[in-house]
Amino acid sequence: GVGVILRGILISISGTYRALFAIDGATFLIFFALIYVAIAETLPRRRRRPFLAGWGTVLQDRNLRIYATVNVLFTGYIAQLHSTLPVYLNRFVPAGDFGMGLPEVVLSGLFTGHVALTILCQLPMTRALKPLRQPRALMVSAGLWGMTFVVIWLTGRGSIPGLLGAGTALAIAAISITAYTPIASALVVKLAPEALRGVYLSVNSMCWALGYFIGPPLGGWALDQPRAVTDGFWLWAAFSVLIVIAVLQNLDRRLKST
Repeated sequence: GVGVILRGILISISGTYRALFAIDGATFLIFFALIYVAIAETLPRRRRRPFLAGWGTVLQDRNLRIYATVNVLFTGYIAQLHSTLPVYLNRFVPAGDFGMGLPEVVLSGLFTGHVALTILCQLPMTRALKPLRQPRALMVSAGLWGMTFVVIWLTGRGSIPGLLGAGTALAIAAISITAYTPIASALVVKLAPEALRGVYLSVNSMCWALGYFIGPPLGGWALDQPRAVTDGFWLWAAFSVLIVIAVLQNLDRRLKST
C-alpha cells in the first residue's frame, strides 16, 4: 500500500517511470540479502529429498492438474488488474472533468484504496467462507471476478461514470482477491500428501508465474487493438469466469467422492 502511494507521488511530481523499475530492483536485492543472511533453513538435513523427488506423484494427481488449470486463470485475472487495468483506465475510460482517462494521481489513490480494502476484508471474508468447501469458496471468488470485469466493461463504454466505475471495480476485485488467496493455498494443502506439501505448493507458485506470463501480453495485445476489441476484452474475461466455475464444480464433485 505504501508502495502504491509513493509510486503515485513520484510519477505525478517527476514523471520518471524508469526510476520505478530501478527502485523496485534495488528493493528486491535488499530482500534477497535479508532472506539469505537472516533466515536459516529449518528442515533437518536427514529429511531433505532429492530435487525431483515427488514430482512423479504430483504429475499423476489429476485433482491437482484440474486445480492448476483454473488457478492459472485466477492469477491471470490478478495480472490484468495490476498491468492492463491501470493503462485502460488512464487511456480509454471517459472521466468527466478529467477528459479521456483518469490521471495517474487519481489512479494511485484508487489502487491505494484497493490495497487497503483487501487488507481490511481478508479476515472477515476468510471467516465467512470457512463453512464452504474450498472449490465452492473459489466459485464465490470467480463470480466476483466476473462482476469486476463487467463493471470495467460498462465503465469503458461510458455507462458508468469513470471514477465511480473504476472505484467500484477495484472494490469488488479487492473482495474477490480475499476470497481467493487463502482458500487456494488451503486447497493445495488439502490435496497434498504431508510429505509432498512443498512440491504441491511450488506448483501453486508456478501457476502464479504462468498467469503473469500469459496475462500481461494478452492484455497488452488487447490495448493495441481497435477500441471495440479493447472494450470487448473485459467482456470476454467475464465470460471466461463461466469456464472457471464449471471446472471448479467438477473438482468439487471429485473431492466429495474421494
